[in-house]
Amino acid sequence: MRWNARAYDSSFGYVSPQGAPLIELLDPRPGERVLDLGCGTGVLSAEIAARGTTVLGVDGSATMIEVARAHHPELDFLVGDGAAFTVPMTFDAVFSNAALHWMGRDPDGVIQCVRNALVPGGRFVAEMGGAGNCAALTSAMLTAWREYGLPEPELPWYFPSPAEYALRLEKGGFTVRLLEYFDRPTPLDECPGGAADWVRMFAGSLLDMVPPATAEPLLRRVNELAAPALRRESGWMADYVRLRFAAVRA
Repeated sequence: MRWNARAYDSSFGYVSPQGAPLIELLDPRPGERVLDLGCGTGVLSAEIAARGTTVLGVDGSATMIEVARAHHPELDFLVGDGAAFTVPMTFDAVFSNAALHWMGRDPDGVIQCVRNALVPGGRFVAEMGGAGNCAALTSAMLTAWREYGLPEPELPWYFPSPAEYALRLEKGGFTVRLLEYFDRPTPLDECPGGAADWVRMFAGSLLDMVPPATAEPLLRRVNELAAPALRRESGWMADYVRLRFAAVRA
């Protein structure tokens, strides 16, 4: 997945503010070491560090890490695959916001890497897309692709049910202490192009396989299909469903 870090921070800035309740759940304490997995441009890494912790941010995107290092030179960041990263020390906690659903190729591998990065009794606190996340958005995409005679795109996300992910955590050596599953409709305030802008940001790689002359009409059709469910008088909404959990390394 390729990322436009500038657009991610500006047009889609809600990704970071929505992480505030998750930081409270993490409850970082002075002197702790925290790994921020899928740290993006480091906004939440810096907020966690402001609590007196030592933070290492890890992200699979070199572009995101470059921006994170430029914006937060006092923090440590590294490029790493969520299912294959290694770290030079162990951590008191691993934190992850809106990132685990991008690591669906090997979710058990991700959990194993997180466990390896934690001290015994260390905590894993995260929020990700859950089953049903973006259902209207993805349905509009798949229908538009089909109407234009394009091969069905392989969607790049992993949205597990609460039971599925809890089982993965338990099999991976964690005790689940809290698990919440909830709807969180989110205004796309900075998306004048509606669902089309969301697709450009979060599924842009799928557009690389669309003939250039087809891309804009295709996106207009995505908007038409998504509008009945997602467009309000106040603007466009994203139909997010979230899975938030806290688990402890057994």
